[in-house]
Formats: sequence, C-alpha cells, structure tokens
Amino acid sequence: MEIRRATTVAELLAAGHLYDGPPRKRWAEAFLAAPGHLMLIAYAEDGFPAGLVSGIEMLHPDKGVEMCLYELSVDEAYRRRGVGRALTEALAAEARERGCYDMWVGVEPDNEAALRTYRSAGAGDDGGFAMLTWEFEVKDR
Repeated sequence: MEIRRATTVAELLAAGHLYDGPPRKRWAEAFLAAPGHLMLIAYAEDGFPAGLVSGIEMLHPDKGVEMCLYELSVDEAYRRRGVGRALTEALAAEARERGCYDMWVGVEPDNEAALRTYRSAGAGDDGGFAMLTWEFEVKDR
C-alpha cells in the first residue's frame, strides 16, 4: 500500500468510488487550487485507489492553524486492514509538517468503526460534541 498526495484532477476523479457521490471536474479543480486543502490516496499494489483522507487547514487569529480531517473513506474490500489508520496517521504527519497545533474530526457517537480507527491512530476523545448543519441548495458551478 502506498499513500500519495493527490495533485491532479485525474487522481481525484479516479477515486470517485470512495466519495459519497460522484465527483465533479470543476469541484476537483477548485479543491486542488484552494490553499490548505489536501487529499491523500492509498493505492493498492495494482494501483487501485483503496482509500482516501481529505484535510482542510483552518486558521483563526487567536488559535493559529489546525487541521480538520474532513473525510476518510476506505473501499469495502480493503477495510479492517489498517488502511484507514495509515491514512489518518499520514494526514496527522502532514499537519505536523505544516505547523498545525492540532487535528480534529467530527464523528457520530455510534460510528464504532470510525471511532476505533481514529483512536488507533492516536486521537483522544474531547467529550460530547454536537454538530449542527445548515442545508443549502447547491448549484453546479
């Protein structure tokens, strides 16, 4: 298994089976162009994108820079083999290299697989967490 940073639209689109929905070329281009956005892809020996993790640097005047683990996805055939942990650890290493003071992720409290993965990669529980969202109609740009 090799983990590499995605640097081309073709790499992002080839990992489309790992996303929640189909990727869009324009959004992939915007993702790569946005400062502080990164995606790491784990490739199986045959070159198949087996998993991915995306991160976004967040900057605040009184806190500095932290990394948000935005999404982690592992193809079903590669689950329970340490791919998710390796991707999480690779993102954490990248965050440290970039000078981030921490990395965080929001996880549903009943998502045992995600909790096990993040804890095995060194994450600590910060206590209760509620995530509230605003849903907006998205127009394909």
